[in-house]
Amino acid sequence: MSVDALLAPIRAHIAALGFELVDLRRVGTVERPILQVRVDRPDSRPGQGITADDCAGISRSLERFLESSAMVGPRYVLEVSSPGIERPLRWPEHWRRFVGQRARVRAQRLGGRRQVEIVAVPDDEHVTLRDEGGAEVTLLLDEIRDATLVGELPELRRAGKGPSSRRR
Repeated sequence: MSVDALLAPIRAHIAALGFELVDLRRVGTVERPILQVRVDRPDSRPGQGITADDCAGISRSLERFLESSAMVGPRYVLEVSSPGIERPLRWPEHWRRFVGQRARVRAQRLGGRRQVEIVAVPDDEHVTLRDEGGAEVTLLLDEIRDATLVGELPELRRAGKGPSSRRR
């Protein structure tokens, strides 16, 4: 089954468990597909996100759900993990949640992969970004090939080890 066909039911199942689907990818082979599922707590903050126990519980529940509804074949691998510091941005609600933060975005109109600031999300189809020179561009979300938050840990900045502490 394709990722597109799995997306809505998996997203609904994870939401019913009280979590949010951050990303879903299908890799591996036709004979042995691997479903990579990234999940988080809604409105999580650094240090207050999803735990390994949460991932294990979601994995067990999702496995039962997938097998009982015959959405996947008998030979698949399910990987459930946190989104990590550089979390993917996939859906309009992700972009809205992180307005004001920096992201790495790959889109043809940006000339490839660029680091930008998320300025606004005027509707469910567009995002406005500001590049390092201050220029703003509004893109269709469908134009974006890949996007992740730029990971910055406050404790690294305080210790003088993070990207914002570099000498210029």
